[in-house]
Amino acid sequence: MNRKQFLQKGLLGTAIFSASGGLANLVQNNIDELRQLEIVGFNHLPNTNSNIMSNTVLHKASSRGYADHGWLKSYHSFSFANYYNPERMHFGVLRVLNDDTVAAGMGFGTHPHDNMEIISIPLEGDLEHKDSMGNLAVIRNGDVQVMSAGTGIAHSEYNKNKDSLVKFLQIWVFPNKRNVQPRYDQLTLDAADRKNKLQQILSPNPDDEGVWIHQDAWFHLADFDAGISQEYPIKKAGNGVYIFVLKGDITVNEQLLQTRDGLGVWDTDKITITSESQAEFLVMDVPMAIG
Repeated sequence: MNRKQFLQKGLLGTAIFSASGGLANLVQNNIDELRQLEIVGFNHLPNTNSNIMSNTVLHKASSRGYADHGWLKSYHSFSFANYYNPERMHFGVLRVLNDDTVAAGMGFGTHPHDNMEIISIPLEGDLEHKDSMGNLAVIRNGDVQVMSAGTGIAHSEYNKNKDSLVKFLQIWVFPNKRNVQPRYDQLTLDAADRKNKLQQILSPNPDDEGVWIHQDAWFHLADFDAGISQEYPIKKAGNGVYIFVLKGDITVNEQLLQTRDGLGVWDTDKITITSESQAEFLVMDVPMAIG
């Protein structure tokens, strides 16, 4: 099945990980699931350690939740599975940002999701995906994968290799439509398109660059040499932006961020990003209101 056929498969939804309909026999696993979410506004508090203003929240790498399941080591920027922090439930519609490492030959068994946009960005190794729509694919560093869970989808994810780790970002975004037809897509990116510039990897528009989701969200990857500075304009009124550093040091406005730090900024129409060293980072432009 080619990419255009994938893109025609469906639309989207807005809840959490639950078994329904034909997926009812699958078992939840307390690893790849969410607690019931109590939505409290944007659910982020002004950050007292920020050098900017009260419209920011800083999440240092060392402050993230951590789970070690032996075969899976996962850092959670927001509450997930057994990590619960009422001050770190979500950033607008950005609900999950997990930094996962899967041991050789191991992975997530078949499990269900519904009404969530799920984005995977491999950082290292080969991750095999299989789902209830009949898709069987491998995603690698340089790829981006998206699932619109909609009315319900079951899938598994495995480290395809027996002698090396898989590292990937698992990102969940609340959709702007419920109970749509489930959909899967993946795309191989050109790394040259992010050298010293922002490369769009996701948007709401199927005809735009990157993959697409059912939400007014835009994701960009960047690989900056030291000393590069670029202004990023927020794509839509009411959106905020969450920046996650994959490697190196950057300054966002006046706030220094280091490897695996995250910074959320809202109530602004633009930010300025400056690399203090060679740096790779992800910019997620998302609605701040859920629903």
